[in-house]
Amino acid sequence: MDQTLQSAGSPTGSARVLLIITVILCTLIELIDATIINVAIPEISGSIGATATEIAWVVTIYAIANAIVLPLSGMLSDLFGRRNYFTGSVVIFTIGSLMCGLSTSLWELILWRFIQGVAGGGLAAIAGSIVIGAFPPEKINTANAIFGSGLIIGPIIGPLFGGLIVQHLSWHWIFFVNVPLGIIGCFMSWLFVTNLAHSKRPEKIDWWGILFLSIGIGSLLYFFEEGGRDDWFNSTTITLVFITTILGLTAFIWRELSTAHPAVNIRILRHYNLLMGCIFTVLMGCIMMAGMFIFPLFVRSAYGWTPIKTGVFLMCMGIALILGMAPARKLIENGLKPKYSMVIGAGVVVFSMIMMSFSGPDSHESNFLLPLMIQGLGMPFLLLPILQLSFRGYQGSELQQAAGLRNMFKKIGGAIGLPIVTTYLNHQNANAAVALGQYSDFSDPQVIQRVEGLKQLFISAGYATDDALNAAYQMLGNLFLKQQILISYTHTYLMMGILVIVFCLPVILLLKNKKPTALK
Repeated sequence: MDQTLQSAGSPTGSARVLLIITVILCTLIELIDATIINVAIPEISGSIGATATEIAWVVTIYAIANAIVLPLSGMLSDLFGRRNYFTGSVVIFTIGSLMCGLSTSLWELILWRFIQGVAGGGLAAIAGSIVIGAFPPEKINTANAIFGSGLIIGPIIGPLFGGLIVQHLSWHWIFFVNVPLGIIGCFMSWLFVTNLAHSKRPEKIDWWGILFLSIGIGSLLYFFEEGGRDDWFNSTTITLVFITTILGLTAFIWRELSTAHPAVNIRILRHYNLLMGCIFTVLMGCIMMAGMFIFPLFVRSAYGWTPIKTGVFLMCMGIALILGMAPARKLIENGLKPKYSMVIGAGVVVFSMIMMSFSGPDSHESNFLLPLMIQGLGMPFLLLPILQLSFRGYQGSELQQAAGLRNMFKKIGGAIGLPIVTTYLNHQNANAAVALGQYSDFSDPQVIQRVEGLKQLFISAGYATDDALNAAYQMLGNLFLKQQILISYTHTYLMMGILVIVFCLPVILLLKNKKPTALK
């Protein structure tokens, strides 16, 4: 196989299969690592003696490095060659994983997580464009379905895998497991990933653009990641970071539009569907990432689920998403208009969130499994059309630039969504506490009667009188707390369903279903 040039046509047969397996394997390593660490945060914090605020940087620094590199990956791929850049990213990510596992201090771990994030951004940015480029334009839905089905496995099995590792080994192994997979990925990447046939090495490196992007995106993610913890604009630090974000992004846009050799070709956003696709990606990234974040918190705090049980349910949603890829692709290829497909998908997502909002104290596992499965089946009807419309007509370096920008917006969407939903959830929790307060007056005759009934229950179970009374008060308090949690989370799910209708549906209706044309 010619490793220097990729032919004008798409690879076929075993060459295509090996290429897709290689790309999905390498990207899965990054995706699993990005989610698996969340399970091990308490163990890492205790092992290296870090506070809750300090240990959050282990996650935050990875996201910042990831988001900075994503839009730069198209330029870096042209600079080093696609095969060299992709393989090099796998090598650096593998070394970073090994060093993270060997870290003995907080700042050592943060340093290697940053390096991991830089390499992981390179993998995530161009992996999709490699798979899409491996198929002819008329098969873009097939490419997206295959790639999407492979990558959804990472975020789903990550928390479950992490729980098993932490429970039976130690937190170090969540990084060490990447090493053998990374070594295999390095060899496969070098053998099967090819360079683009007509890519041009940049004549100049836009160092100013890279600097302004790093300042702007880094500050933006810091603002959203840390703003909620520091009470937003009541913090001088957060206010200064916000000002830095505005200045950095403004300087970046000005620089990229005024130089002949931009680090990020943001001019491709003039193409309508790519711009709308990026906006849609931010919105759905906000909502879906927030949904994935609050579900484990909900079921563990309200129903006492274990991490492994929670991971199994999230895995079921991932399996449903994979199963939904084939019918969604088939319907779209048989003439279902992208807009109609996305409206169906949005309706299914909203319906699943409304189902979650009806959870109650006696909800069974099936009350959560069904909406999760429904949501998974509906997501392909949203994802495949937006990818198809966004990337139509793009090839080679422009496809890599478009994919990098879209992935950056996805990362930003997740960073925006989590603090917004967390703030709303805390607000609902406070409102629920006030609303339930009127029913928790221990001088109220009905409350006294309830306490007395519980007291007698504990006495009949062998408790002493004073112990039975204390246990009755504790049980009643726990019941109020559970009800408070249920109210706040169910209201949050309902709010997210409303947000899909209010913000995402208009963007869907504004998309244009144009035939593929050559982009200039």
